[in-house]
Amino acid sequence: MVDKKVAVIMGSDSDFPVVSPAVKKLKAWDIPVEVHVISAHRTPAVAAEFSSTAKEQGFGVIIAAAGKAAHLAGVLAANTTLPVIGIPVKSSTLDGLDALLATVQMPSGIPVATVAIDGAENAAILAAQMLALSDEALSAKLDAMKRTMAEGVAKKDLAIQDKVREL
Repeated sequence: MVDKKVAVIMGSDSDFPVVSPAVKKLKAWDIPVEVHVISAHRTPAVAAEFSSTAKEQGFGVIIAAAGKAAHLAGVLAANTTLPVIGIPVKSSTLDGLDALLATVQMPSGIPVATVAIDGAENAAILAAQMLALSDEALSAKLDAMKRTMAEGVAKKDLAIQDKVREL
């Protein structure tokens, strides 16, 4: 089991289907994860309290998912020195571009690492990579994942070569 926990914070419970792949990936690697609904705009004091005490609570990384032009990741990042990874959530408005811009365009001194719109799996992988800097067992799991991915591509390449020969 990994020493540090990962917090997965979503601005609304409607974001749960988007963050679920991150939670599954973290659990698969035995990374302790907590999931909470905290709104940057409806519960700003809770957001500030959570992020300002996250390090003391044993967290190593915070993942924040929000749609529209919500600033959840930025509000959390403003109150902690832990790495914050933002997941812009696609909504009916602007197909998630507003969330992407709100998440990625942070002022100097308040960085938020940002993944693709609805990119929860990559958020989990990035969080794991951050934690793996001080965890050899987790690092080995990530190395194995990369090898498996490369092997899969090599198999697909061989299959394509067979199809090309048949033409």
